[in-house]
Amino acid sequence: MSESQTKLSPPLGDMNAEEFRRHGHELIDWIAGYFERIEELPVLAQIEPGDLKAQLPTAPPQTGESMDQILHDVDRLIVPALTHWSHPSFFAYFATSTSAPGIFGELLSAAFDNKAMLWRTSPASTELEEVTLDWLRQMMGLDPGLTGIIYDTASVSSMHAIAAAREGVEMRIREEGMSGRSDLPLLRVYASEQAHSSIDKGIITLGLGQRALRKIPTDKEFRMDTAALAAAIDEDKRAGYLPFCIVATVGTTSTSSIDPVKEIIPIGEQHAMWLHVDAAYAGSAAVVPELRHVLAGCERADSIAVNPHKWLFTPFDLSVLYCRHLDLLRRAFSLVPEYLRTPEQDQVRSGSDYGVQLGRRFRALKLWMIIRYFGHEGLAARIREHCRLAKIFASWIEESSDWELMAPLPFALVCFRACPELENVEPAAREARLDVLNEAIMHGVNATGKALLSHTKLNDKITLRLSIGNIRTSEKHVRQVWELLNEQLKLLQGLSDNL
Repeated sequence: MSESQTKLSPPLGDMNAEEFRRHGHELIDWIAGYFERIEELPVLAQIEPGDLKAQLPTAPPQTGESMDQILHDVDRLIVPALTHWSHPSFFAYFATSTSAPGIFGELLSAAFDNKAMLWRTSPASTELEEVTLDWLRQMMGLDPGLTGIIYDTASVSSMHAIAAAREGVEMRIREEGMSGRSDLPLLRVYASEQAHSSIDKGIITLGLGQRALRKIPTDKEFRMDTAALAAAIDEDKRAGYLPFCIVATVGTTSTSSIDPVKEIIPIGEQHAMWLHVDAAYAGSAAVVPELRHVLAGCERADSIAVNPHKWLFTPFDLSVLYCRHLDLLRRAFSLVPEYLRTPEQDQVRSGSDYGVQLGRRFRALKLWMIIRYFGHEGLAARIREHCRLAKIFASWIEESSDWELMAPLPFALVCFRACPELENVEPAAREARLDVLNEAIMHGVNATGKALLSHTKLNDKITLRLSIGNIRTSEKHVRQVWELLNEQLKLLQGLSDNL
């Protein structure tokens, strides 16, 4: 191994300032170059399972290696094993992207290395979080009765909301638990059949059990059926169960549909139930003035989850829970041993009182920098443009006899599928053949490395999803994926006997 690849044991302490500056400049240059050349890279990692592991040593280095060699291996090993979420032709799942001010915020957060468990351990993180989340609340048009707190993902935000709701049933669950109690009825949570799987996982984690979650059917636009919700609650109460929480979704994962929050509210209020709104994806759209209506009714919700890391160009991870009853959230989780007591604890808010974590990252810094850099108008303009691009793509679908839309288009997610005429196919076999065709089209597009799509099932039909949310995506990228889709359709029609 050459001298540039290894070195003798360094003196105690950290990398010296001169070396840190040199490599820091090199790394920023590398990141800038990465974004400049990202379109030359395949969106989907072009490796097989185990390829990266096979190239890595099975034991750690005994002596330190040079940063030059480490960065060289980032290029040589890591980049080829990446699926590039920041690629402008990443259209899968919910397309997201980081941004330059967000990256700078992450860099500073890592340098400060604050553990924001108490106000004393990180006054800056504690107070900046309160101010930044109030800015976001104002931008989204939410009322001042909602107070925000940062978690990592919406899965965790929603779990904490359900925990607060459970605390509100006044059944001494924090003190006595749930197992082995004859005085505790089955607690029920209600969500639509289109709700995110994190609701199931949160309920499992909280010990409620999957039996506690009742899935409510949806209408033809994939929104919760409120009549079915009301009937389910009445039926459960007659059975002796205790309905305590409803989870409505604004921007479901499969279709971005919007549950009718305004109609759900009186149903929940009639039974004194907690209403949590999962707006992880679509909540950010409310920063666009003409889209603010998507959160209509949330002025009476008890909690709302929104993920700036989904559509506000914030590096993963940062999820916000807005809660109207912080006292219940605090009551569910606050635990202050003697070694964490401080003189100012009754005057300030400590993040560790509102969740399972003690230490918390300084996540607010990157969101604060993003809001300041782009401004409300800049953020709204970018989201507005993504919605415009989605409508253009949807118009191409509607104009073609070979394709069809599968769901409404409230935001920037298009659900569609190929539906060409199939020769020599019996009507009974047509749907199954179309499922095979659409799945093959998706895999064909993804295999090109030029774009990445994902899928779902709607009305038992394989449905392709094109999600636009990357800060670098433009109309040329949307047009390119449309061309790729049609190329794959034409190719597969030529091979139809093999489908």
